[in-house]
Order: sequence, then C-alpha cells, then structure tokens
Amino acid sequence: MSYVEVPGAKVPIRMWTDPATVEDRAMEQLRGVATLPWIKGLAVMPDVHVGKGATVGSVIAMKDAVCPAAVGVDIGCGMSAVKTSLRADDLPGDLSKLRSKIEAAIPVGAGMHREAVDPDRLYGFGGQGFGDLWERFDYVADAVKFRRDRALRQMGTLGTGNHYLELLFDSEGSIWLTLHSGSRNIGNELADFHINVARGLSHNQNLVDRDLAVFLAATPEMEAYRNDLFWAQEYAKYNRAVMMSLFKEVLRREFRKAKVSFEQEISCHHNYVAEERYDGMDLLVTRKGAIRAGSGEYGIIPGSMGTSSYIVKGLGNEKAFNSASHGAGRKMSRTAAKKRFSVRDLAEQTRGVECRKDSGVLDEIPAAYKPIEQVMDQQRDLVQVVAKLKALICVKG
Repeated sequence: MSYVEVPGAKVPIRMWTDPATVEDRAMEQLRGVATLPWIKGLAVMPDVHVGKGATVGSVIAMKDAVCPAAVGVDIGCGMSAVKTSLRADDLPGDLSKLRSKIEAAIPVGAGMHREAVDPDRLYGFGGQGFGDLWERFDYVADAVKFRRDRALRQMGTLGTGNHYLELLFDSEGSIWLTLHSGSRNIGNELADFHINVARGLSHNQNLVDRDLAVFLAATPEMEAYRNDLFWAQEYAKYNRAVMMSLFKEVLRREFRKAKVSFEQEISCHHNYVAEERYDGMDLLVTRKGAIRAGSGEYGIIPGSMGTSSYIVKGLGNEKAFNSASHGAGRKMSRTAAKKRFSVRDLAEQTRGVECRKDSGVLDEIPAAYKPIEQVMDQQRDLVQVVAKLKALICVKG
C-alpha cells in the first residue's frame, strides 16, 4: 500500500497502515508529536503501537531539535543477521543441545560475562574503533560513570523482553543467524538521565505532552545528549557484533567437519537518531521502532517469536524518510498477553521451534504481535524482500 495522510497540527501524519486500526493512545501520541514547533515531517510504519514517551514505529524529522523520548530508552537497539554455509539438513533432529550451548556462550536476561570479552580473541570480529569507544566513555554523563565495569561485562549480552537470538533457514535451505539487542543497561540509564534533563528545560514547559521534551541545537544540553546518544549507539552496534562473533563460534565448534563459513553481516539500528537531508534541509531524523531503508540498503524485519523474519533491501522512499518497519509490532500489551494466553497456547504457537515455552516469556507469544505478513504487505513501496526466514531455534532472556 501507499501511505494514508492524516491531518496534523504542524505537519501531516503519513501512515503506512490503516489509521482506523491504530489504537487511540498511539494516535494521541502521534498527534502530540505533530504539534512540536520544530517538526518537519512524521512518517508512521505499519508496526505502529503505543510506546513509552513516543510511539513505536514512528519516524520523526525535526530541524535543530531532537526528542530523547522519541529515540527510546534502549538507544541503538537493532538487529544483525548473517547467512552461513550450513544447510538445514546439516542440523541434528534434536536442537535442544545446540540451544543450550548458545545460551552458555551468550548471557541472556540480566546476566553478564564474568569478565569483559576480549575482542581480539573473537572469531571474525570487525571491531575497529572498539578501543576508542571506551576512551570516549570518559566523556559521557557523570551520572553513569560508575557503571563502567558493568557496561564492559554486558558487552556481548542479550538482555530481556523482545531481544533474542535465532537460528533460521531460508527457502533454499540455507541457515541464517539473527539477533536483536541494544545498548543494555548503560543505554537505558543514559536515556533516562537525558529525558529528565529535557523535561526541566524552559522551552518544554508548554508542550502538549512533557514526554515530548526536546533538546535544541547549539545548547550545552543538546551537545551533551548528542555525545552520549552517539556513544550509546556505538555501544549497541558493538554489543551485537560481539554477540554475533560468539554465536558464530558456537556453530564453528559444533559443526567442525562442515567448516562453516559466513557471508557479510547485515546490521541495522531501529532506535536511533541520524543526520539526514530532505527537501534541501539538514534534519535530525529519529527512528523509534523503524529501520533506515535507503535505496539498495539491506535491513532486517523480524516477526514475533518463532514466526518468519525478512531480509530486505530498501527502496529509498523519501516520503517515509527512507524508512521501514522494525518488526511486526505489538497488538496487545505484555500484561494483556499474560492474562489472555496460557503456557499451552505458547507451546502450540511455537510448535516446531526450539525455544522457551514457559510463563517467563508468555508476553512474547506470537499472538501478542501483528501478523508479520500483513505488515510486510503494507510496506511494499518501502522495501523489497530478499529472503524470508523461518526460525528453528529462538533464545530469549
């Protein structure tokens, strides 16, 4: 589908979904964003749903301003994927042992490594600039300086919620690895710190929603936020790169005879800010639950736990600020999902996938998410599908 345009106070709201299907609170959030004095454009992806502070699945383009709540608290959250030389028929019938070895190599949930991972010992790690990341940590907000050791040991760890590692196969039987994670606790704490700073600034006191508080260009607060934001985005990128190296190493050990090789990794943020130019203006583009989908750029759009995921190539649609959805998108809250579904439902909906099937991940049940096929159909003018993947193993915290 092409987009539907809904009137907004300062800019129209371009929606790649039927506005009638969007929950009232999400529409209220979007209309609030459209009132911001600095806004130059707002695009809404088909996985749109209510978010903390600002709507998930929104792309906000502003001039000389950025809203930290519109980035989200998991700064730099995103996806990585890589195609392997393994074939589906190389795998054993029982995948539980392989899943256990993945979980042993990569801490999940609130876990962390006992000691910081040495990037020089990682298989195939493209870690140029990794040392510089930690040198620049000396210049992030003082409020998080005491978290250095924890941040070091959480580098290369998964986290909780909808973060996951998956082993999948495509239509030709090739095995892929994908993972979803971000900047862990350090990114969360940096986000909370700056959101609170923004709420206290005088120019934000009359906004329709204080959660939409912004930083303005050429101010000390903006410079401090940009410094910490870009640092956390880099941390998230390296976190995924370290995890993927550990994931690859598990497969290399388990399938030594096959001499597993890996194609070039695909990696993309979906909670971040980028400096981009549209209509002759230099803008700050915030994607919260959206990936960049510039012409020819590769991206990853996952489904829900154990369903299909897609490797895509962007079509460069500037009406969407060169963006696409970041996944299926929730259609019900975590609380609602836990009330509505049982562990038996979870087991049924994840049949054929080696994964947790207990109450601890019940809020991630596939039925709590929008159908990924519908979401993909609604963004045919944003991305081209390169590969459709089906999960065999899904690891969650």
